Amino acid sequence: MFGFPANLKVCLAVEPVDMRKQYDGLWSLATEHLQEDPRQGALFVFTNQRRDRLKLLYWDGTGVWVFAKRLEKGRFTWPHRRDRRKLTLLPEALTMLLAGIDLKDGCQKAWYERSG
Repeated sequence: MFGFPANLKVCLAVEPVDMRKQYDGLWSLATEHLQEDPRQGALFVFTNQRRDRLKLLYWDGTGVWVFAKRLEKGRFTWPHRRDRRKLTLLPEALTMLLAGIDLKDGCQKAWYERSG
């Protein structure tokens, strides 16, 4: 699991993207669609239509990182906003999202419960 600094800006793209996109494609979405400059230190979160995959884009000052996660069961969830292209999350909310916490209801999803 990753630890994120408390001052990290996290931008989640609400609209799904093609998960075949890599560095340049995700960078372009961050700048053109989300109207953000990745070089300013934000972390960008992108998802597919089914919301069972996430890609994270991050500029560390020397290069670009792309992280990916695919769920074996269930889906990622967050509050739905029809009027926005992005949600700004706290780093703690991103950690919860990656850990299987339903950001709509604030509870851990049954499919993610760990045994033992």
